[in-house]
Amino acid sequence: MTASERRALSEVELDRGVIPLSLAPRVPAVTGEICPPTETTDRICQWSHAKTRLPLDRLLSLSILGGLYIGLGGALATLAMSESNLGNGPTRWLGGVAFSLGLVLVVIGGAELSTGNCLMTISRLRGVTSTLQVWRNWSWSFAANAMGALLLAWLIVSSGIYDAEPLHSVAIRIAEAKLALAAPQAFARGILANMLVCFAVWLATASQSATGKFFGIMFPISAFVALGFEHSIANLYLIPVGMMVGASGTSLDLVRNIVAVTAGNLVGGAIVAGGLLWLGHGHVTERKSTRSN
Repeated sequence: MTASERRALSEVELDRGVIPLSLAPRVPAVTGEICPPTETTDRICQWSHAKTRLPLDRLLSLSILGGLYIGLGGALATLAMSESNLGNGPTRWLGGVAFSLGLVLVVIGGAELSTGNCLMTISRLRGVTSTLQVWRNWSWSFAANAMGALLLAWLIVSSGIYDAEPLHSVAIRIAEAKLALAAPQAFARGILANMLVCFAVWLATASQSATGKFFGIMFPISAFVALGFEHSIANLYLIPVGMMVGASGTSLDLVRNIVAVTAGNLVGGAIVAGGLLWLGHGHVTERKSTRSN
């Protein structure tokens, strides 16, 4: 098959919604633990395309799992930050390491997480997916992530593990601190949090082993927790849990926090992280010029 015939076939495949071979991940030029950034971009595009092909029932099931996974990370982080004598900084970082459980389960165990899926911007900018396909994934996955996080919050409180100290007071303190944030602060912290979440997904995609994925996830996620940034799905677990065990706040306060943090997460993940990674490693014009050489 000639080069022109291959290009024509790729265009037909794209029209049918099938990822063209030219946009699929290439065989790594150098075998090893870490893929080069250009191949990571290709992997993200294939990963994104696969998400757009999910039937709604699977998308919802995997997204509920994603909310449960993040909530479990939040539950473990709450425990890790209870009665620690390490000092504020190390204790918060330890809580962040524990919270990494959530994204490890999502990435390695397999689930849909709306905040991490903001990297689908890369595939949209390259033309592999459409705007409608991306927003379909984001909207349904966010709704089902919220359902999973809220369900876990109810189950955890019903189990009674937060009835005793120190978990009871720590859960209240975490929820009240988040509810006390002004909207501009919550928005800014949401941007910063999802930049790190998406960088964690990027590093996990670049790695070719479970160990590499774990460390690629752990450092960015522990950083965002230790620094006090805000993640919408985590907050949909942490704030309701705190409110159910006695934290001061109303449902309206919860909604205000989630709206501001979600908007910040979208900007930080889809525009800042996704846009800059595409410009740096996956720009369409750069790839076209490479193919023509």
